[in-house]
Amino acid sequence: MAQRINYLQQSPELFKKYVEFLNAIKEGAIEEPIRNLVAIRTSQLNGCGFCLDMHVKQARIKGERELRLHHLAAWRESPLFIPRERAALAWTEVLTKLPERGVPDEIYERVRTQLSEKEISDLTFLVTSTNAWSRINIAFKTVPGSADKTFGLDKAGLA
Repeated sequence: MAQRINYLQQSPELFKKYVEFLNAIKEGAIEEPIRNLVAIRTSQLNGCGFCLDMHVKQARIKGERELRLHHLAAWRESPLFIPRERAALAWTEVLTKLPERGVPDEIYERVRTQLSEKEISDLTFLVTSTNAWSRINIAFKTVPGSADKTFGLDKAGLA
């Protein structure tokens, strides 16, 4: 199988703009611990090894508890997540695996009980961005851990 292209080298201007977009999302209404959980869950659902590896390491560097990372795939059954996090994770899942008939009203209403309109909007941009990054890295088979030194992820101690 032929080696895939390096999208960063081929489209540096688009990569830069996309990173700017991601940085703007980080300045939004969704707090970092939830952003980390959402990024990890999105990567799990998409099966993106590069993104999953990166987001787990980022979360560990930022102090996320290891047990919560292990429970994330089964967040509905786990007692480790608060209602606000559960709402964000439900929204993440429905937007990542869009049902044929769109987002059910019951999920939207449940999310509205935990998040403001601004937070729902910002969360939607976060989920959309994370899904796009997964698709880019899956398309080009980016190797998990290959950017650890570049992004400072070697500090996670998860080599």
